[in-house]
Amino acid sequence: MLRVGGAILARSVYSRSAGSTHGRSIGPSVHLYESKSVILDQTRCFFFGSGSSDDSDGDDKKDGANDNKKDKKAGDTKEEKKDDSSKEDEEAESADISEQSASLDNSSKYKKSRSSGSSYSTSGNSNVLLPASRLGFGDQAPRYPHLMAIPVLSRPVFPGVLTPLTITDKDTIKSLEKIVNGGSGGYLGLFLKKDHHNDMGKGLEPLKPEIITDPSDLYKVGTFAQIQRLTKSNSGDEDDEDSAHLFTDNPSNTDHSMNSEESESEDPKPYASLLLMPHRRIDLLSVDEVGPPIDVTVSHWDRLKYIRGEDSSRDDTIRALSQEVLGTIREVAQMNALFKEQVVNLVPSSHMFDMNDPYRLADFAAALSIGGDADDLQAVLEEKDPELRLHKSLVLLSKEKEVSKLQREISAKVEEKMSEAQRKYFLTEQLKSIKKELGMEKDDKETLIEKYRKKLAEYPSIPEEINEIIESEMDKFSHLEKNSAEFNITRTYLDWLTNIPWGVVTTENFNITSARRILDRDHYGMDEVKETILQFIAVGKLKGSVQGKILCLAGPPGVGKTSIAESVAAALGRKFYRFSVGGMSDVSEIKGHRRTYVGAMPGKIIQCLKSTGSSNPLVLIDEIDKLGRDHRGDPASALLEVLDPSQNHTFRDHFIDAPVDISKCLFMCTANDLGRISGPLLDRMEVIQLSGYDVPDKLEIAEKYLVPKSMVNSGLMIDESEATKDDESGKEEKQESQDEVAEADQDRLPTYTLAEGVPDALSIEKSALESLVRWYCREAGVRNLQKKIDKITRLLSLQVVAEEEGASLTDKSSRKSESWTVSSDNLHEYVGKPIFTSDRLYEKDPLPHGIVMGLAWTSMGGSALYIETQGIARGLDSEGKRRGGGTLKTTGQMGDVMKESTQIAYTVARARLAEIDPSNSYFDDTDIHMHVPEGATPKDGPSAGITMVTAMLSLATDKPIKSDLAMTGEVSLTGKVLAVGGIKEKTMAAR
Repeated sequence: MLRVGGAILARSVYSRSAGSTHGRSIGPSVHLYESKSVILDQTRCFFFGSGSSDDSDGDDKKDGANDNKKDKKAGDTKEEKKDDSSKEDEEAESADISEQSASLDNSSKYKKSRSSGSSYSTSGNSNVLLPASRLGFGDQAPRYPHLMAIPVLSRPVFPGVLTPLTITDKDTIKSLEKIVNGGSGGYLGLFLKKDHHNDMGKGLEPLKPEIITDPSDLYKVGTFAQIQRLTKSNSGDEDDEDSAHLFTDNPSNTDHSMNSEESESEDPKPYASLLLMPHRRIDLLSVDEVGPPIDVTVSHWDRLKYIRGEDSSRDDTIRALSQEVLGTIREVAQMNALFKEQVVNLVPSSHMFDMNDPYRLADFAAALSIGGDADDLQAVLEEKDPELRLHKSLVLLSKEKEVSKLQREISAKVEEKMSEAQRKYFLTEQLKSIKKELGMEKDDKETLIEKYRKKLAEYPSIPEEINEIIESEMDKFSHLEKNSAEFNITRTYLDWLTNIPWGVVTTENFNITSARRILDRDHYGMDEVKETILQFIAVGKLKGSVQGKILCLAGPPGVGKTSIAESVAAALGRKFYRFSVGGMSDVSEIKGHRRTYVGAMPGKIIQCLKSTGSSNPLVLIDEIDKLGRDHRGDPASALLEVLDPSQNHTFRDHFIDAPVDISKCLFMCTANDLGRISGPLLDRMEVIQLSGYDVPDKLEIAEKYLVPKSMVNSGLMIDESEATKDDESGKEEKQESQDEVAEADQDRLPTYTLAEGVPDALSIEKSALESLVRWYCREAGVRNLQKKIDKITRLLSLQVVAEEEGASLTDKSSRKSESWTVSSDNLHEYVGKPIFTSDRLYEKDPLPHGIVMGLAWTSMGGSALYIETQGIARGLDSEGKRRGGGTLKTTGQMGDVMKESTQIAYTVARARLAEIDPSNSYFDDTDIHMHVPEGATPKDGPSAGITMVTAMLSLATDKPIKSDLAMTGEVSLTGKVLAVGGIKEKTMAAR
């Protein structure tokens, strides 16, 4: 045990006596064992005494003398070795004298190596502990002007604080070994590195903190320190040969030794651990070499002394600051156990610090700051004024105090919540136990099983296979632990099995008159759909039972495909369920997930049965022509089983994994383009084509359906039938016959009246609706027409409310005329200028030569388009012959089929011209350019063949075509005109 300057430095030597197995210690927080394991605590230990730091003050000569005596005594004690000789003592004494010389340098650049005979370690050792006789503390430490510098991160090192440090740079480690083995005492400088966060790697760890690129990276004030212990470790060794080794005065007593060069070559990432004793503050004068290693020139601080009695007011201030520092330390230690442990480690004895020495007290307080900012700690290190140094340390302690308070509050809140939660838990468990003993409450599993059996008793018929599966699952469920993963999986499975409406069907409506009235009430036209539904009802009435059916409604957008399905469900008396498959690309949406997956659930079909609570709902599969397909499967193929009447009576969902009868469901699908539906899927459906509406149909729909509905939604009208139904809902008795049901439906046909406060003259005339259809909404459906009518009614509502309140409106929203009637004359005030200004591209009759009007079918309905041809006459060459001729050029973004149709039409036109006028050589002498206007719109199909032939013959014979003539039809190579589809849409486009 070595006491230096009032502090205790403990070190250990290996006991040579047999059976010595007890652990020994080096310093207050370093414990070594003979099993070659080392525990190096990061706790810094504070050593004070006479000369423990150059800026420490307040020690009188008597204390210095006492410390010298203690040093001498400690040195004498330390020198008691087994094999010491007088020669070794003389060499150690001469080394001490040389080390205290201020003219010596201790950097790797200026140092001269000493002979191995005067050193207490060899270059091959991976661990070095300098003997106590060679250590100098405080003022006894030498003042080397040239040192090797080590940058430190996070916080500076204060004098007297025993500090561990890890080095990872190979060059720096080699230089440290040379310094330690050179016999000069192992002194170096520690400087805080600026902005070390910029050196962070991907793992948020410093790459190599001992490397700098610019001398300005270091602060100008650092600490002069001495290496107490050097441990070089190699992480790749398997036999723990990289553990710390103690070295006594005799190197031969080493238990393990290793070649440093071999270990460096074997381990790609060596590191060295240092245990440093800082002595005094130093100023950085210059960086001689950036390194690594870093060589610097420094100047040492003289001891700072504070003499009391010169300024009484300053003495009182320093005394007050000292008392506040001590009080703050006491408060924080009471609140923070970690801080208290830090104080205990830094104060191993009562004479560690003296409150009469402001320098020492300030350093002690700054060293206690756990989370202090590096700049603030550096400011304490650089401060020379005792009052300012104390004040800066007090600021750091105050921050620690606030953080400790906040930590204590958080801990109290968490503990309070935990205590309350535990209390509730224990009381709940006790209450459950009491109720269970009294028979007032059953176990959760028993309650669930009883609920499942009660639910199953409500179903009229459960298939035998399903019943066996449910019983097996409930038996397994009763033996499972509540906390097991299988418990929740089985519970979810039973929830779904018992919520499928086994054998539950809704009462069918077999009254054709009632069904027809409901269908006509909600939709205009659609005779084919209505006839199909009525046939379905008639078959069910004759057979006494209703089977499912698969219908596909195909037509342009806005013709009522989706809304008619809901009306069909009401006419049949079935529950309605709709789900869209547009863009769906996951088969699990149709057939469910496997139960082994986390969050697994059945597909849409099983969800439909549970949601509707019946086995015969009307299921609308919307946008079936827009199904997606990717790596997760093809939903169109999964729908083959669902929409096949011969298979869907044993439909198997992946989650249920049992046959479910969905043959009684009525499936209705909607599509815009049948060409995008796969052939096998389309083959399973009965397709009903819905054509677009012409002008008379749109006028009827707008007048009977769209305008009243929009008026009600805008608050301008009231549906009296709905109000009457709501008033009588509580008084109605149950209808027993279907005739009475039909009479009740007839009484509830919608009747509309103007709302209160709405002018009686408010209306939308038929002329306005006709103008809307003709000049604003020419698409096949009525969706855009409904938007325009909604726009008109919203503006009317605004004008009514504004006039009632006397509010002013903008010129665009205000009413221009005195009348509340919307007509074709003032329609532009509500919906803006007309989109279409003419019915035709060419108004004159006849059309120019080579131009014919054609008719086309699109997914949006019918469309009229012109086929334009133009001849390009070629000039004569030098021999008098025409250049070119006999070629056809086409434009207008045509598809492949339409391009082939142009070539066929050109051949047919040439052949037909040869029959009509053999002397006409127009096609031989002229190039033909054919164009279909609206080039941005893609066009394809063979039905424009006859139109192209007519246009080219018109151009060749110089005869115009009437402007009121439109053509459609595919032409064969021999001139035969073939049948085409979409006649109704094309006829409406022509009209």
